[in-house]
Amino acid sequence: MPDVKRENLVAFVLCHLVAALALLPWFFSWAGLWLFVAGIFVFGMLGINVGFHRLLAHRGFACPLWLERGLAILGTACMQFSPAFWVAVHRRHHQFADETEDPHSPRGGFWWSHFGWLVRRRAPDMKPAAMTVRYAKDLLRDPLYVFLERKNYWVALGLAVWVVFYLAGYAAAALSGAGTIDSVRLGLSLVVWGGALRTVFVWHTTWAVNSAAHVWGYRNYDTPDDSRNNALVAVLACGEGWHNNHHADPVAARHGHKWWEIDLAWGAIRLLMLLGLATPRGTPGARSRGEAS
Repeated sequence: MPDVKRENLVAFVLCHLVAALALLPWFFSWAGLWLFVAGIFVFGMLGINVGFHRLLAHRGFACPLWLERGLAILGTACMQFSPAFWVAVHRRHHQFADETEDPHSPRGGFWWSHFGWLVRRRAPDMKPAAMTVRYAKDLLRDPLYVFLERKNYWVALGLAVWVVFYLAGYAAAALSGAGTIDSVRLGLSLVVWGGALRTVFVWHTTWAVNSAAHVWGYRNYDTPDDSRNNALVAVLACGEGWHNNHHADPVAARHGHKWWEIDLAWGAIRLLMLLGLATPRGTPGARSRGEAS
């Protein structure tokens, strides 16, 4: 497999195997289940959708630096690359959406767009150093993002969250009087459910925006790419599935344009606005390229 980036493939396989332990009753706990659900919203919605995507990649809203960095750390805990590289890939996607230079267009195959591009050895212009300098210079001015870029420290941060989950579960059980085995069991349950399974779920819902939301769905706007509004992806990815709306107006922080296009990530941003912590930039449809015929 000369073209396969083996370290990525091995990491993805191992994470999926750990997540599969959730099928075994020994690893189940209600605390783990609730941590899984909470993690989808805290790490996935706030970290990836609000932080990486709508804030860092598109600057769809402004917020205090401490909040930006907090959202970025939550996104980094999802182990979808460093903030700067994630943003660079996404900005390139918008520049060349569904063209040859698009990093993950389904025109190269559905599974290529969903997963394959992540495990293929990158061309020189797609390597992190080249990509971040070209597409994410603004992030490289911040020492936090530079630090996470170095020596793959973003991976260490993601795994550190798993360690914290284990220690918290073990300590909680032990302090309640549980024995060693039960304490270990609760700690591992939080790792399996709140760490690995949550990571895998957020991976696939994010990847589905690249794949399914460029293949299946309807179009509100006649954009030159293949973007679609996919309701299932929108539900699973907290509003990211209204992808045609997003491609019509990338800067707008709100992706659901119709009244029934529920966008939970936009709801989180609206809450930040009510608290005086966010100011939006774009408005839905302001830069759209016309209604689809």
